[in-house]
Amino acid sequence: MSSILGVFFHALGGYASGSFYIPFRRVREWAWESAWIVGGVASWILVPWLMSWLTVSNPLESITGANQSTLWWTYFFGVLWGIGGLTFGLSMRYLGISLGMAVALGYCSAFGTLVPPIWDGKFNDLITTRTGQFTLAGVLVCLIGIGICGIAGVRKEKELNPEEQKATVAEFNLRKGIVVATVSGILSACFNFGLTAGKPIAELALKGGTNPLFQNNAVYPVLLLGGFTTNFIWCMALNRRNKSFGDYLAKDKPLANNYLWAILAGTTWYFQFFFYGMGDAYLPAEFRYAGWTMHMAFIITFSTLWGLYLNEWKGASPATYRVVYTGLALIVLSTILIGMGSQL
Repeated sequence: MSSILGVFFHALGGYASGSFYIPFRRVREWAWESAWIVGGVASWILVPWLMSWLTVSNPLESITGANQSTLWWTYFFGVLWGIGGLTFGLSMRYLGISLGMAVALGYCSAFGTLVPPIWDGKFNDLITTRTGQFTLAGVLVCLIGIGICGIAGVRKEKELNPEEQKATVAEFNLRKGIVVATVSGILSACFNFGLTAGKPIAELALKGGTNPLFQNNAVYPVLLLGGFTTNFIWCMALNRRNKSFGDYLAKDKPLANNYLWAILAGTTWYFQFFFYGMGDAYLPAEFRYAGWTMHMAFIITFSTLWGLYLNEWKGASPATYRVVYTGLALIVLSTILIGMGSQL
């Protein structure tokens, strides 16, 4: 039952992350950077602190009680993750929701899952134990599934002419999208490293009486502040370059609509990690890093389904659709393997 609950909460987190970009599609007459940073204020500053105060016993004491090294590395990994998050948005801008997430999160899944046990000297457990073998098999199957989704994207580009590509994804650019998605995926894995660096904060929260389900909520304000720093600097630079500072107060633009949808997008995004922390609490501690792959797999699954629903694959051949569905099936299978490994 514990492992089933872990999978369930990771699925909720994956749904939140796979769906967060949908509200951004309702923002009108704003530059991309304006919508992105408004959503970012909600997802990286406001909601993390709000949920921390609601679920953690004295979160400020847990943060200030940690040593400077813990706070620095948690924040620093947040900064690196912020670069990944910034290019993550660009990935979907150039590739669409389904393909952009599949490519970016493929790298994120591999680095975020395999680097921590290697760093901790526990990689041997993946090879020598049955739990580790199932976990490793799940990771490999997930990466194969993601690769197949990427192949489907290449097939789609070949089958559609430029006009058809622009009709489904307005700024579709496969080459540029693959580059930013690669950078995004590798640096986005730093979020997992930041959680590891911030463990002393979570431990202080536990000592203060915090429910173990919500221990990561004590770490998020520091980690996400790093992500906000990177994105704020870049978005302000874009506002200046594109002369889009006026977006935030322009009376001739739908301000209420845009603020509402951007904040909703940011709030939805935050809840991926709210449920991620709950999912991890139900997985065996020694193989908890496998939850990262499971989280990525669910994000890709739901984002691809959204992409299909929003007709991002419109015009692709039936064969290409079969390739997409095959990739999705393998990703779902990978979560089953990881779940079985956790139970063993």
